[in-house]
Amino acid sequence: MNILGISCFYHDGAACLVMDGELAAAAQEERFTRKKHDPSFPQNAVEWCLADKGLSVSDLDAVVFYDKPFLTFERLLATQLAVAPRGLFSWLAAMPKWLGRNLYIPRELKNRIKYEGRVLYTEHHEAHAASAFYPSPFEEAAFLTVDGVGEWTTASFGMGRGREIEFMGQLEFPDSLGLLYSAFTYFCGFKVNSGEYKLMGLAPYGKPRYADLILSQVVDLKEDGSLRLNLSLFDFLGGMKMTNGRFAKLFGGPPRKPETPITQREMDLAASIQAVTETAMLRMALHVHAVTGAKYLCMAGGVALNCVANGRILREGPFEDIWIQPAAGDAGGALGAALAAWHRFFRKPRTGPFGRDRQKGSYLGPRYSGGEIRRFLREGGYPHEELAPEERGARIAAKIAEGKVVGHFSGPMEFGPRALGSRSILGDPRREETQRVMNLKIKYRESFRPFAPAVMADRASEWFDLDRESPYMLLVAPVREERRLAQPQGDGLTMHQRLNAKRSEIPAVTHLDYSARVQTVNQEDQADFYGILTAFHALTGCPVLVNTSFNVRGEPIVCTPEDAYRCFMRTEMDVLVLEDCMLVKEDQPEWTEEKNWRDELELD
Repeated sequence: MNILGISCFYHDGAACLVMDGELAAAAQEERFTRKKHDPSFPQNAVEWCLADKGLSVSDLDAVVFYDKPFLTFERLLATQLAVAPRGLFSWLAAMPKWLGRNLYIPRELKNRIKYEGRVLYTEHHEAHAASAFYPSPFEEAAFLTVDGVGEWTTASFGMGRGREIEFMGQLEFPDSLGLLYSAFTYFCGFKVNSGEYKLMGLAPYGKPRYADLILSQVVDLKEDGSLRLNLSLFDFLGGMKMTNGRFAKLFGGPPRKPETPITQREMDLAASIQAVTETAMLRMALHVHAVTGAKYLCMAGGVALNCVANGRILREGPFEDIWIQPAAGDAGGALGAALAAWHRFFRKPRTGPFGRDRQKGSYLGPRYSGGEIRRFLREGGYPHEELAPEERGARIAAKIAEGKVVGHFSGPMEFGPRALGSRSILGDPRREETQRVMNLKIKYRESFRPFAPAVMADRASEWFDLDRESPYMLLVAPVREERRLAQPQGDGLTMHQRLNAKRSEIPAVTHLDYSARVQTVNQEDQADFYGILTAFHALTGCPVLVNTSFNVRGEPIVCTPEDAYRCFMRTEMDVLVLEDCMLVKEDQPEWTEEKNWRDELELD
C-alpha cells in the first residue's frame, strides 16, 4: 500500500511517501524551488517521491492532507466576524486563495498531479501527534504538540499506544504559546515563522528582565501550562502585524526595524520570552505526565524546535526519555498525515522491535550517485580530485584541521530544517575565528548566531553533559565543566566583546551560557559523516566538528550538485566534497553572475 502525505498552503510545503507502513521518501518543496519556506503545493516533492520509488500516481492508494481546510476556514471566518470591521483588508487579501484553492484539495490534486483517487484528511495536530509518536522508539508514550495554530488548536496532548492515538486535552486559538513567541520574534525585528531560531540564539546575550512583566501583563500562565493571552496587546486577530502600540508602550518603544543594530533591549526581550517559554513547556510536560503517567514523551509542532526548552524538559522533567520529530513544523505534517492514515484509517498495526526510532536518521530526500556527480563536474569543466573510499574521511578531516571550511554533500538529503551531515558545512570547532568566519563570510548572517557541534555518538559524554543520543540536533546540553574556560564578567561588555571571548576547548560551538545544540552521529545513520569525525578525532584528539546547514542566509539548504557548487562559489568556502569528489576553491574557473544574487533572496 502506497500512501502520500501532503502539507502546503500555510508554511512549509512538503510531501512524504509511506510504503507498507515504512517511511520511504520525504522532501520539502523549498529545496526544489529554492524559495525558503515555500508554502506552495509540493509539486516537485511529490514528483520526486514517486519517481524515486518507481511509482506513478495510479499506484497511490490514498493521498492525505495534513489539515482540515473547512475547520481552518471556520476559524478565519469566526475571527474576522469577531473583530469586524477591523481586519477587512487582511480578509480580502486571503479570500481569493481560500475560495479558489485552499478549500478544494481534491481539485488541486487532480489539476496538479492528475490524481483522482481516495483523498483523506487529518486534523492539523493529529498529523503532528502522529509524526511524533509513530516513528518514535517507544511502544507506548505520551505526546505533546505545540505550535502557532492549526485549525482551532494551538497545543494538544495525549497517549500513543500501538497503532492508537488518544487525545486528552488541548489549547485553542487565540491562546497560543507559539504565537506569543512569534510576537516577540516580530517585535525584535526578525521574520515570523523563520526568525524564531535567531531569538533563541540571542537569548543568552540578555537577561530576563522582562519575564515578570510578560507573566503579569502579556500572558496568564497557569500551573498546568495552559495560558491566556492579553489580546489587547496583539494585532494578529484582525491586523497585518503581530503586536500593536500598547505592546510597544509596555516594552519601551516601537519594534526594532529589520537589519538595524540589535540593542540591549532586544537581547533582554529574547532572554525573557525564552525563559517564559521554557517555563510554559516544563509545566505542560509536568501536566502531561501527571495525567498520563507515561514513562516517555514524544513532541512535535513548531515550538518543539525550541531545543533549549527540550533540553530542560529532558533534564528537569519527569520523563525517562523524550523523542522529538526532526521535521517538527508543518513539513512534518505530511509525514504524520501519511502515517496516521496507515495506522488510524487503514487500521494497520505498529510492530516492533522498539528501542530505536524509525525516522531513518531523517535522511529521506534525494541522493545522487558518484556517476551523476562526475558527469556534472565533467560537463561543467570543474577541476576535482576523486577520493578513494579508504582515504575519504582522512583527507576531508585534514582539510578541516588546517582551518579550511568544507561543504559536504553526501547521501540522501535531510528531511526537516536541520542539516545532519548530508548537506552540511563543516569547520574546526577548536578555532576561535571559526564562528565569525562561517557566519560573516559563508553564511552571510548575524555574527551572534551559534553553530551546532556534531560529535561521535560514543564520545559525546566526554564533551557534553549528555547521557543519550541526540541525532537530530534537537537537544541543548551543557559543555562539560572541565572543557570550559572562564569568561570576562561585567554588564558593560558589548555583544562583540562577549561573542569573541573563548569559552571552551571548542569555542566555535559553545554558546555564551556554555550550552551547545548537540548532534550525535553514528556509523549506522551516516557512515560518510561518521568517517570524517572519526578521522578528525584520530588527527586532533577532538571528536567534534562544527556542523551548519549547506546554504546562505535567505536560501534553502542545497538539494542538487548544482545547488552545492553555486553556493560554494558564491561564498568564501574553501573546499567542496560531492560524494567522492573533492574540489578546491582556487582550482575552479572564475565565477560570474549577471546580477547580484543576494538581491533575489528573501532574508529571514
